[in-house]
Amino acid sequence: MSKKSSPHVSETPATQLLRQHKIAFSEHVYDYVEHGGTAESARQLGVPEHEVVKTLVMQDEKAQPLIVLMHGDRQVSLKELARQIPCKKVEPCKPEVAQRHSGYMVGGTSPFGTRKALPVFVEATILDLPKICINGGRRGYLVGIDPRVLPDLLPLRSVHCALDADAQ
Repeated sequence: MSKKSSPHVSETPATQLLRQHKIAFSEHVYDYVEHGGTAESARQLGVPEHEVVKTLVMQDEKAQPLIVLMHGDRQVSLKELARQIPCKKVEPCKPEVAQRHSGYMVGGTSPFGTRKALPVFVEATILDLPKICINGGRRGYLVGIDPRVLPDLLPLRSVHCALDADAQ
C-alpha cells in the first residue's frame, strides 16, 4: 500500500472508536469527487481498488438496516447475500435512510462508530488481505488498517457475495 499518507484529520466517531480500542491505523486524505467511488480514491491514493473497502448501508425486506463491506472493485450479489443472511431480499438504503441509520453522510460512511449498532457482513476475502483502506467517517478520508482487527471491533459475519464490478 502506498505511503502517500496525508495530514491528520479531525476526529470522527470512527477514529475515536479505533483509538479507544488501540487499533493502529494510517490516515489517507484525498479530494472527494461526487460519484467517484473507490476507483477515484484508489487512483488518488495510489492503492489497488481491490484493497479499498466500501461500506454499504442496506436493508432487508423488513427495512432492518445492515452494513456490507465489499472490495472496491466488486459488486454485491444481493440475491446471494439474502440467501446467506438468510432473508427474502436485500436492497441498498436510500441515501437519507442510510445517513439516518449510520450517522454518516453517504460517501463518508464508516462501519466504525455508527449511530446505531448495525449487523455487519464482510466479503470473506477482505479478511485475507494484508491491509485495507476503509472510510474513516468523512468524505475524502480513508483509514488504513489490518483487516484482521475487524472481528474485534464490529458485529461481523463473513459472507461470500462478491461479483465482478461489471457483472450484474
